[in-house]
Amino acid sequence: MAKWQSVVRGAVLGLLVGSAALAQDAPAASGEPEPQLAWLGTGGVTGVYFPVGIAVCRLVNQHRRETGVRCAAKQTAGSVENASGLRDGTLQFAMVQSDVQAAAVAGSGAFAGKGPDTGLRAVMSLYPEALTLVVRTDAGVRGVEDLAGKRVALGQAGSGTRVLADAVLAALGWSAASFAATPEIPPENLPRALCSGEVDGFVYAVGNPARVIQEATTSCDARLVSIAGPAIDALIASKRYFVAATIPGGLYRGTAAPIETIGVGATLLTEADVPDATVALLVSSVFDDLDTLRGLDPVLTGVEPEAMTTEGLTAPLHPAAERYYREHGWLH
Repeated sequence: MAKWQSVVRGAVLGLLVGSAALAQDAPAASGEPEPQLAWLGTGGVTGVYFPVGIAVCRLVNQHRRETGVRCAAKQTAGSVENASGLRDGTLQFAMVQSDVQAAAVAGSGAFAGKGPDTGLRAVMSLYPEALTLVVRTDAGVRGVEDLAGKRVALGQAGSGTRVLADAVLAALGWSAASFAATPEIPPENLPRALCSGEVDGFVYAVGNPARVIQEATTSCDARLVSIAGPAIDALIASKRYFVAATIPGGLYRGTAAPIETIGVGATLLTEADVPDATVALLVSSVFDDLDTLRGLDPVLTGVEPEAMTTEGLTAPLHPAAERYYREHGWLH
């Protein structure tokens, strides 16, 4: 099943990337005004944010000729860069982990030097992301407590993975010094680093099934390990944007049993000064064609309006999104 899902995602992503490139490069027809460009910040091409962002833009761009708005998914380093891009106006929409969203609203963590982003607005929640720990089977790691003294890739600076990993380390009373090495490795290079012995394990906050995890577990003897225990339970209970997440057993080679871990939500955000019409276009494009969205990537298969309009949204809703959700009975 996991192999099939990986093939499907690869095929769909190839089609979507090709379609996005054609749409982005195509000039306006003679006599037509140049479309208004709305950038949507995503993540790395091997992660899930990028294909999901392309999928959302595809739905928006179906109406490009009548609306004059073109959505373009932009590859980025992830959540922290995306939230910063919204604030400085280089992005109109962005995918951001729910914990990073809360930090941007509060002006804490990675945003402590900038202060609260009072203009940040939520558009929708998309799917849960699980902090996925993958280790070599010969690394002697049976639980998260066994990572001390190992070489572990904890995520790149500026990524949502690193923010969530740092929260877990703090809950365990650890720091980067607790490990033999914590190299910063781009997501697309994680399978090679693991299988070549450069690292003993890596963590990746991602919606599952994920291409990077699939590649790592099929390229060498590797398996998933739970991130669980009293300290993790207390961390989940401490913040509304953390959730207990389960990665189904059998999803990846070498891991037959379900994996318990900590998770956050993948959310779509904007800023208060993005026009109501632009936000309303994106929201209606997604919710009026939700069945199509569900078919564009495996992580979107189970999305439902009730969760998409409430879960993991610590920033205030953009007025255009709130209006649409109230009109459809999802908010009261």
